[in-house]
Amino acid sequence: MASFVITKRFSGDYKFELTSRKGKTIFTSKAYELRMDCESDVEYVRSAFQTCSFVKFKTTGGKFFFRLVIGDVVMATSRKYTTELMVQKGIDEIVKYGSEAEILDFSNNDFKFED
Repeated sequence: MASFVITKRFSGDYKFELTSRKGKTIFTSKAYELRMDCESDVEYVRSAFQTCSFVKFKTTGGKFFFRLVIGDVVMATSRKYTTELMVQKGIDEIVKYGSEAEILDFSNNDFKFED
């Protein structure tokens, strides 16, 4: 099952990622100043997968990616893929598992390792 993972960037902003069943990042959101805004957009995206658009792009280096668009707002950008078929597999996984994805919030965790 896919998972939404909320984390805090080094800049202090929050973001969410959708990770696949195998733990690979499928897409990453824009930056959010407040955690509650990030959490509400996770819920919004999770409920809107059936109505969102996936706009595919190709980089000058030959890699492929997509942007998740709801209405006229870009909600997230995918990781780079080597083939257009892999992009489509990522999109298919989102449509199939995204609405059932669990939400994991790691934004408050301060991981410290003992010496």
